[in-house]
Amino acid sequence: MTEKTTISVIKADVGGWPGHSNVHPRLKEEAKKMLTEGLKKGTIIDFCVAHCGDDLELIMGHKNGIDSEKVHSLAWSVFERTTEIAKELKLYGAGQDMLKDAFSGNIRGMGPGIAELEFTERKSEPFVVFMMDKTEPGAFNLPMYRIFADPFNTAGLIIDPNIHDGFVFEIWDIFEHKKVLMSCPEEMYDILALIGAKSRFVIKRVWPKEGKLPVDEAVASVSTEKLFQIAGEYVGKDDPVAVVRAQSGLPALGEILEPFAFPHLVSGWMRGSHNGPLMPVAQKNATCTRFDGPPRVVALGFQINDAKLGEPVDLFDDVAFDHARKKAQEIADYMRRHGPFEPHRLPLADMEYTTLPKVLKKLEKRFEVV
Repeated sequence: MTEKTTISVIKADVGGWPGHSNVHPRLKEEAKKMLTEGLKKGTIIDFCVAHCGDDLELIMGHKNGIDSEKVHSLAWSVFERTTEIAKELKLYGAGQDMLKDAFSGNIRGMGPGIAELEFTERKSEPFVVFMMDKTEPGAFNLPMYRIFADPFNTAGLIIDPNIHDGFVFEIWDIFEHKKVLMSCPEEMYDILALIGAKSRFVIKRVWPKEGKLPVDEAVASVSTEKLFQIAGEYVGKDDPVAVVRAQSGLPALGEILEPFAFPHLVSGWMRGSHNGPLMPVAQKNATCTRFDGPPRVVALGFQINDAKLGEPVDLFDDVAFDHARKKAQEIADYMRRHGPFEPHRLPLADMEYTTLPKVLKKLEKRFEVV
């Protein structure tokens, strides 16, 4: 066991209430009960149970390190039990993220999404947990870039000597299962060339350069699990989560939240097959209804103390984001008017795991050479 602190955010859609809109209170109650038992056994030190849309989110503080079998096993047990309850209640899509039958030491590649950070706590250690629903991991590309690389967003990149040299981005090619480390600002244009293709290249982690923080401790982490790659068919959008540390050698809290004041277009929404605006909302408003959306993001802020999370602050529960929400609704109106036409509907390459191939198969013999 290490003396470093670990934050583990593990989420799964174990059943929607109703449809794909929300999480039933009984699921959250059971999750709290089971994590309390994990706390008593010493597996974790603190926890918070949250939700975004129909995703059950487990936020845990502990000292067991990343990819801990004990912590992942606890989370898997929570999702198994809540799936059972979801089936009893006949909730929609019960257990749809539980794509494997048996836990084998690690929850990665089994369906649930995971974002973890292990670090040495500073004198003051604020961090933010972002939770998204009805979208994909690449939805974090633009905000992560703006937080850690865009001086028009993060003033500290210009005026704070502790972050003036920039950061290192770990970018995954989630189709070829490869990764690359790229330094910003030196490789800014090359980074943008990759992460602009957000359905394939995804920012997984951000690392500090030489300075106040250990260079072997990531400062941001994003879940990159792709459900269709695991299941071999469309079973729901990936609904990613992320953890971002703040202040004292890192972007300030306000710089971390600022990118979400722009409701950028992300892939997902209805049946994971449409582009729509990412709306920053308070957790009480993280109920996806209109066309099963629009895509939502919730931000919970914590001030950790020896792996104890303390009470979360609902950071988007703020009138300062009202304009972003209004703009997102205007964008939603505009995109919806396209109906089944691109660019509202995703391009063909992203429709591979929907019913579209079946339509083409049905018409296969009727196509003639031109």
